[in-house]
Amino acid sequence: MASLGRVRLHHFSHEPDIVRFEPRPVRVPSDRPEGREWLNGPLVWAIETDWRGLYLFPRECPRILARATAWTTDADRERWFGDSRADMIAWVEASWMAAISGAVLHRYDFDPEGFEDLNDAGMWVSRRTVTPVANVRLEDLPAEHRLARVEVRPVDRLSGFGDLWSTTLHASGVRLRNARA
Repeated sequence: MASLGRVRLHHFSHEPDIVRFEPRPVRVPSDRPEGREWLNGPLVWAIETDWRGLYLFPRECPRILARATAWTTDADRERWFGDSRADMIAWVEASWMAAISGAVLHRYDFDPEGFEDLNDAGMWVSRRTVTPVANVRLEDLPAEHRLARVEVRPVDRLSGFGDLWSTTLHASGVRLRNARA
């Protein structure tokens, strides 16, 4: 478990004035392994700073992201990252690039006390109401991507990435239900 004194937790939202986060169930429940069904229940979700690149996008923007881990092979990194020195690659449909450039997000910062580490892609949850300790307006998402070492790669479609999930990279698909057919 990460030291609570060193971990920084965030929640990203388009909403500019959230004063309190109430636990709520996820909007679209996921199939969870036995014993982890509770993750679909009422929770407040947060992400560690190192994983913030997953959420530096408009909420409904479909995206596929890859991040190297300690177990990533040189071959997988070469195939999916090429010469990039980024920590994370994000593939998004080219039609979303203007929305990404024009979006404004709010980064809500949390005291990690009371959060549980899921030991999965920097995700933490709280079963109680959480009051943010800060609200930072993010007006330049491309600059935020650079700070987070995320390389955004526009593509026509998000199909054709099935092999990514069988690599040694961490792969995430976010809002893929919004992707073009």
